[in-house]
Amino acid sequence: MTHFADPTADVVLPCLDEAAALPWVLEHIPVGWRAIVVDNGSTDGSADIARSLGATVVHEPRRGFGAACHAGLLAADAEYVCFCDCDGSLDPGLLTGFVRQVATGQVDLMLGRRRPQGRGAWPAHARAGNLALSRMLRRRTDVRLHDLGPLRAARRADLLALGLTDRRSGYPLEMVVRAADAGLRVAETDVPYRPRTGKSKVTGTWRGTWHAVRDMRAVLRQPPAPATATATTVPAEAAQ
Repeated sequence: MTHFADPTADVVLPCLDEAAALPWVLEHIPVGWRAIVVDNGSTDGSADIARSLGATVVHEPRRGFGAACHAGLLAADAEYVCFCDCDGSLDPGLLTGFVRQVATGQVDLMLGRRRPQGRGAWPAHARAGNLALSRMLRRRTDVRLHDLGPLRAARRADLLALGLTDRRSGYPLEMVVRAADAGLRVAETDVPYRPRTGKSKVTGTWRGTWHAVRDMRAVLRQPPAPATATATTVPAEAAQ
């Protein structure tokens, strides 16, 4: 009998002053996988720490979450590419299950639906904004998600084919929108979401939240790209 071997992947970790969280995050990267830490202008020695712990470090001078994520995608060379925040709020070890589902053909883009663990893990205003964007996404694409979480996995070739252009906070949403337009199967599964280490650059400030909402609304106003198939959402229970 032939047994399916778990595939390996590259994990993109956008990073801006995450020196305190990096050791824990890199410790939880699955064995045999490559961590790509994309330094987006850190001044706290994050790049040196990441390099000392065995991560591949990419420097992206253009500020923006999307710029960092896309630089990591371009630097990746594995068949499967994952994304994870670098602040200790999410466990990259959970990505093995994500990649397994993509590799076995159950889904094309897997996202983690964040489930807050502990007080202060997810501010109320950020949670409300995420819910509103999820509803707007459903109206725009008919893809039914509860969260646009940053923990995700897909085939590198599929992501590159989407032609992602946002380089700010709209990048995660644009990935889902264009995946839906391309007919990729999108799914989500619950993941624990812990209080981050340090202060958030986005949801931790009103200014950051406003910029994120503005960027994501701009993504939703873009006209649909020509679809090659009918977009589907895989039920969460089927994706687990």
